[in-house]
Amino acid sequence: MSQEHTPQPPATISLQCIRCGCTYPTDVVRYLCDCGGLLDVWHDLEALRPQLSRGLFDGRLSGAPGPRVAPTTNSGVWRYRELILPATADTIVSRPEGNTPLYEHSRLSRWVGVETLFLKHEGENPTGSFKDRGMTVGVTQAKLMNAQAVACASTGNTSASLAAYAALAGIPALIFIPAGKVAAGKLAQALAYGAHTLQIQGDFDDAMSLVRQVCDQMGVYLLNSLNPFRLEGQKSIVLEILQGFSWQPPDWIVLPAGNLGNTAAFGKALYEAQQLGLVEKIPRIAAVQAAGASPFYQSYQTNFAERITLKPSTIATAIRIGKPVSYERAIRTLGWTNGVVTSVTDQEIMDAKAMVDNVGIGCEPASAAAVAGARKLIAEGVIMPQETIVGILTGNLLKDPAATVDYHTGVWPEAQFANPPVQLEPTMEAVRQVIEAKL
Repeated sequence: MSQEHTPQPPATISLQCIRCGCTYPTDVVRYLCDCGGLLDVWHDLEALRPQLSRGLFDGRLSGAPGPRVAPTTNSGVWRYRELILPATADTIVSRPEGNTPLYEHSRLSRWVGVETLFLKHEGENPTGSFKDRGMTVGVTQAKLMNAQAVACASTGNTSASLAAYAALAGIPALIFIPAGKVAAGKLAQALAYGAHTLQIQGDFDDAMSLVRQVCDQMGVYLLNSLNPFRLEGQKSIVLEILQGFSWQPPDWIVLPAGNLGNTAAFGKALYEAQQLGLVEKIPRIAAVQAAGASPFYQSYQTNFAERITLKPSTIATAIRIGKPVSYERAIRTLGWTNGVVTSVTDQEIMDAKAMVDNVGIGCEPASAAAVAGARKLIAEGVIMPQETIVGILTGNLLKDPAATVDYHTGVWPEAQFANPPVQLEPTMEAVRQVIEAKL
C-alpha cells in the first residue's frame, strides 16, 4: 500500500446558512441560522485544492483490517476526512463503516431495462444501513463538543445507528420513535445497544418536532439530519462511488428519498468533488419517493412553487416521512446535478425488492424504491438504456423481515414474484412431488 502524503494543517470549516449565507463557528451547538435556514458544514475549498488529489485518496485504500488499526486507515468515511471533519484518530468514533460493495446482476439489469445497473449496498455497513456513515461523524462531533447525551427521532435505521455509536462512545442516547411504526429488526437494535427508547403516539414528524424541543430546552445534542455534521459523513457514499469508478463518474445516481438527507449530501459531495478537480463531470441525481410519502415529488411537480407536507403512508418505513427536513438542501442538489424526482407505488417497491432479493443481493423495502424508480425513469425515457446507473440500497434485507414474509405468503395479492413456502405431509412421496413440480 502506498504511503500517505505528509499531513497538512486542517482547512478552516464553518457552518454556513444555505439561505442567507451567514456563517457561524463549528464549536458552538447550532442547527439553524437565525433566519431559519438550514446550515452546511462549509469547507475552505480554496485551501483544500492544493492538498487533495485522486492519488491521495487512492493511496489510502487499505486491505483487510487488523487489530488496533486507526479508523483513518480502514473507514470508508474517514479516508476522505479533509472533506468530512478535521478530527484525529484518537477522537474518531468508528466501527469502521463504509467500503460497501458495488453489485451488478444481468437478470436484474434486464428487468430494470438497462444494459448494466450497479447497486451500492449501504446495507452492508456495521448496523445494516447508510446511517452509520453519518453517525460516525455526528457522534465524533458530539464527543468533541463534550455532549452529555445525544438524541434523534427515527423511523428505525437512525435510531439503530445512533444507539450503536453512542454506546461505542460511552454517551447516553435518547431515541424518539413513532409507536407501532418501526420495523422489529430496527427496534431490536436500538434496544440491544442500550438506547433509552421513547415511543411517541404519532408519526415521525411528531417525533421530530418533540425531539427538537427536548434538545433545545435540555441541552441534548441532536443527531438527526438537521445536524449538518451527519450529512458530511453521508457524502462519503458518493466519494466512494466516484473512486470506485476510477474518478470517471456514472451517468446517474438513483436513491430513495425520505427525509432528503442523502439527496442533500450527495449533491454537496458532487459539487465539492468537481470544484476540487477530482472529477470533470458529475452524475445526475434521481430522487425516488414512495407514492404515499411523496411531499418532495409533489412539490417538484409544481416547480417548488409550494412546499407540500402530508401524513405519509407506505410499506417503506425508512422513507415514511411527510415533512422532510433537508427540503431546501435537496432542491439545491437538483440544481447542481440537473436532477429529477419521481415516485413509485408500494407494489412497485415490493416487486423491485423481490427482484433484488431473488438475485441474491437483498435489501429492505425503502432501498428497492431506487430500483423501482430507475425502472420507471427508463420506461419514461428520462434515463437511456445505455447510460450507467448506480442505485443506492440503503438498508439490509433483515431490517424489515415482516414485509418480506408478507409479500411471499399472500398478504400482497398481486405479488407477481412471490415465493411462498409449501406445506406438505412428512412423506418422501410428498417431497418428491413438490421437487418434481418445481425443478
